[in-house]
Amino acid sequence: MKLRIKGNSIRLRLLRSEVERLAAAGVISEEVRFGLGTHQALLYSVAASPSVEAVTVQYSDDQILVLLPESLALKWTSGNDVGIEASMDIGGDSTLAVLIEKDFECVDRPDDPDRADAFPNPLLHCKGDENGAAT
Repeated sequence: MKLRIKGNSIRLRLLRSEVERLAAAGVISEEVRFGLGTHQALLYSVAASPSVEAVTVQYSDDQILVLLPESLALKWTSGNDVGIEASMDIGGDSTLAVLIEKDFECVDRPDDPDRADAFPNPLLHCKGDENGAAT
């Protein structure tokens, strides 16, 4: 799972196997280590939850937890929708933008190590192009 943070927005991109694990286990997690100490890591997770009605983000103890309503998670993991987009009110006239996406094959990086586990990129598999190149 890839995490991108920019301003007051977070974007998570999940490979096929990660989407499958989210569907099966209800949660997927990754960790970024900044050192060897236990408090030198950032854990980030996406989880399906029966207790939320909208996309919700929680942050505490160096952990980002994105909670999805179970029905939304099931629909997304089993369907063709590319992403889930939400905006969460965080108070003080501020919002947090959240985007969770299926990770597509990279168009201009055929040597990408995640390519085999990425979702097929529609730009690489255009109809009428027998070589599979983008047209």
